[in-house]
Amino acid sequence: MYQSFIKPCLDISVAIIAFLLLSPIFLSVLLILLVVNNGKPFFLQQRPGYKEKIFKIIKFKTMNDKKDSNGELLSPDKRLTKFGLFIRKRSLDEIPQLINVIKGDMSIVGPRPLLIRYLPRYNSTQRQRHNVKPGITGWAQVNGRNAISWEQKFKLDVYYVKHLSFILDLKILFKTVYKVIKKDGIYSIDNEIVPDFMGEELTNNK
Repeated sequence: MYQSFIKPCLDISVAIIAFLLLSPIFLSVLLILLVVNNGKPFFLQQRPGYKEKIFKIIKFKTMNDKKDSNGELLSPDKRLTKFGLFIRKRSLDEIPQLINVIKGDMSIVGPRPLLIRYLPRYNSTQRQRHNVKPGITGWAQVNGRNAISWEQKFKLDVYYVKHLSFILDLKILFKTVYKVIKKDGIYSIDNEIVPDFMGEELTNNK
């Protein structure tokens, strides 16, 4: 009942209210990024959602598109703009994902949507993370984010799927707010540059 009806209604209601309340910040960041990023304020990328259905995630663009002499994108730490770092540290780059929630692609709370290329690499247990909608924040994000291994992240994601409840969602939201206010593990260059998930063989060898 909660997952199929109450949670979706709460998601849309909370997302609309949050977007309206944050609209002054949204518009301010949007206007600055239009200048900083040469008219490209948003980062759009296809991600797998509920039941692995592909959708396009929306975030504020925090990196430029500078490339090396071979035409390859520079490393993230070299492309991250000063303003991009500013909004990442305050998690403001996540605000546009409220649009994904309103559209029904995402939930406020759920496993973070990862890259499409990881889909063939999941084992049957890890794949269960797609049995719920992906979220802006999640159980893995408030318990280590990129400071923990892929194996730990997926265990936390599956735990959330199996124990999904209103109380657990509230706990994750409160912990998220606390971390944003305290700036506790929200962003760092070292934590953001993580190796690709290559599958069970890699995680088991760590």
